[in-house]
Amino acid sequence: MVIALKNDDLEVQCKTFGGELSSIRNKEGVEYLWQGDPEYWSGQAPVLFPICGSVRNGQVQYHLKDGVKTGQLPRHGLIRKREFKLKEQTDNRLVFEITSNDESLQNYPYHFRVEIVYELQGKEITITYRVQNLESDQVMPYFIGGHPAFRCPLLADEDYEDYELIFEKEESCSIPHLFTETGLVDRLQRTPFLDHSPSLPLRHELFEKDAIILDQLASKSVKLISKKSGKGLELDFADFENLVLWSTNNKGPFIALEPWTGISTSAEEGDFFEDKKGVIQLAPQETRSHQYRITIL
Repeated sequence: MVIALKNDDLEVQCKTFGGELSSIRNKEGVEYLWQGDPEYWSGQAPVLFPICGSVRNGQVQYHLKDGVKTGQLPRHGLIRKREFKLKEQTDNRLVFEITSNDESLQNYPYHFRVEIVYELQGKEITITYRVQNLESDQVMPYFIGGHPAFRCPLLADEDYEDYELIFEKEESCSIPHLFTETGLVDRLQRTPFLDHSPSLPLRHELFEKDAIILDQLASKSVKLISKKSGKGLELDFADFENLVLWSTNNKGPFIALEPWTGISTSAEEGDFFEDKKGVIQLAPQETRSHQYRITIL
């Protein structure tokens, strides 16, 4: 089911399958969200939980009160291909909800609730993830992230290379090595990437090998802007430690700007989920929120 929020500036559509965004269109009819052309990538804006990226051999271990359990976690987790329940709907707000089930408990042995809140105000779309640990006496480790992809170029007379990313702050950082065949990383093997740079000109060659994992950014917001038309958007991700940039290696006409609380398993890490770098440990019955915002410019 697709549900729309609309005001004088934007029409935003979300779908209950995956609880994800499916359209962001301005009053002139310009579509900003990638529309999932399978020639490049059939996805649009999946929600990643309880893992962002990949784990070694698709398998993790958990220290539980009654012993060690092993589970299978596919890339980007367990909820992105499930149907969500529409919990709340108003003129400018949608709330989707999903909870653990028998299948998820086999591989992620925690009772949980995830709510996704979409709010539309003017030209801003605020996305809030609310994660609740429903266990009575067990701490729940997790990661969560967004994977929204945006059309690039936005207009027919533009090219990919007409666009750039403009960071909130001047950036100097390196990026971890990414093993493309597995999606795993090596945080200790790094490549210089930005050197006192306020911006990153886009070109398809950036994504010949796979994603770019920015785990050392000082900025908490980034703009995707056309140098030709001035059109674009801003992504604010203050609640997330990492920003991942991705497009396909067959010159996909989009770029994904992905706020993640954590990244794939690194070479120096073990397989116990709760020991992964940056993992969030949620106390029994506790709820935690993570928010990012998309502003159409």
